[in-house]
Amino acid sequence: MKNRLLHFAAFAVFVVPALLLSLPTGVSAQDKAANNKETYRLLNLFGDVFERVRADYVEELTDEELIEAAIGGMLSSLDPHSSFMNAKRYKAMQVQTRGRFGGLGIEVTMEDGLVKVVSPIDDTPAHRAGMKAGDLITHLDDERVLGLTLAQAVAKMRGKVGTHLKLKVRRKGVDDFDVTITRAIVKIRSVRSHMEDYVGYLRITSFSAQTSNGVKKAIKKFHEEVGDQLQGVIIDLRNNPGGLLDQAVNVSNIFLEQGEIVSTRSRQAEDTSRFNARKGDLTHGLPLVVLINGGSASASEIVAGALQDHKRAILLGTKSFGKGSVQTIIPLSTQGAMRLTTARYYTPSGRSIQAVGIEPDIIVEQASIESIASTQTTREADLRGALENGNAKPVKGDADATTADKSAKNTKRDYQLDRALDLIRGVSMFSGKVAVGQ
Repeated sequence: MKNRLLHFAAFAVFVVPALLLSLPTGVSAQDKAANNKETYRLLNLFGDVFERVRADYVEELTDEELIEAAIGGMLSSLDPHSSFMNAKRYKAMQVQTRGRFGGLGIEVTMEDGLVKVVSPIDDTPAHRAGMKAGDLITHLDDERVLGLTLAQAVAKMRGKVGTHLKLKVRRKGVDDFDVTITRAIVKIRSVRSHMEDYVGYLRITSFSAQTSNGVKKAIKKFHEEVGDQLQGVIIDLRNNPGGLLDQAVNVSNIFLEQGEIVSTRSRQAEDTSRFNARKGDLTHGLPLVVLINGGSASASEIVAGALQDHKRAILLGTKSFGKGSVQTIIPLSTQGAMRLTTARYYTPSGRSIQAVGIEPDIIVEQASIESIASTQTTREADLRGALENGNAKPVKGDADATTADKSAKNTKRDYQLDRALDLIRGVSMFSGKVAVGQ
């Protein structure tokens, strides 16, 4: 009993003052006394449960395991994104933010006790295995996910590079199926880019520490490659699970001249923060199209929302994920940390997209398109005695059929991207916008 009292006393020394300091200002002395009494009663209840589990549970557990489990349970009960990280998990999170970590390569959350895939990360084992945004993982190596916390499930998904993990996946419209994924070092290259004729294509897979620098380099390269002939830029945020708030602000700022990018509002009104754009649109007002889908979450929704509200870009695709909350990583004295939801974020027009998502301006579902070979038909040039063009040799039907046959052997195309390219080219054509200055 003495040992138990020492443990509880140490816990109370640190916790009780914090609880008392958090009491609202303006509370009467009588109310404070009542609150203090209730706080001590609840802490005493915790101490009773802690000691009973410690003494009588079927297997022996360390005090560290019990306390971490209690803290983890408290945080995970708040919302799907608040959690406790011990020193090991905190270190792994820091490595992931820098853009390199080991695992499967999926961003996940919890839904109804199951692990839900927010999005697979490009060029990772999970992406190559065909995992999709919205997939629900019900079992990990034949062990039920139900009952695990998100942190516990993530810990099970990570492991030694080269080892295998079997997932049972529930996907809308199909029967549950198994997929085995080999763990690997996941290197996140957050920005990829290339030219589609005279349109710059910019793919942002996540918002890590170097994302905004990567975007700036890509835009500079677009100008170097085609100069004043650049027609516009497509920003692909599909299946982008988010990342660092400051990087979302920096990326938005690259395409804006002025105005608010995002605001974050906490429980206390005085803690409201607003982030504004600085003059200097690196694309000089060229047409922008932003691609989003159900896997676009958090920081990617900040960028999409800011560009949409300022009418700087046309959003194309399907509705985004709807994560409109801000998590703060708070280091703890144990060398671990807590991830705590501390605010909601709002787009420049004051929209909260929490649990709602962002609706694209043009809804385009992903689709598979096939070219169909034209049947051979009689044309003017095939008619006996048809007049010659006078400027060029007539093209005979046989040549048309050959061309059609070749076009039938099409490569797989990204339907949403193709529609974005059509849109950019159309806007560019009718607006007469071209790049100015290098």
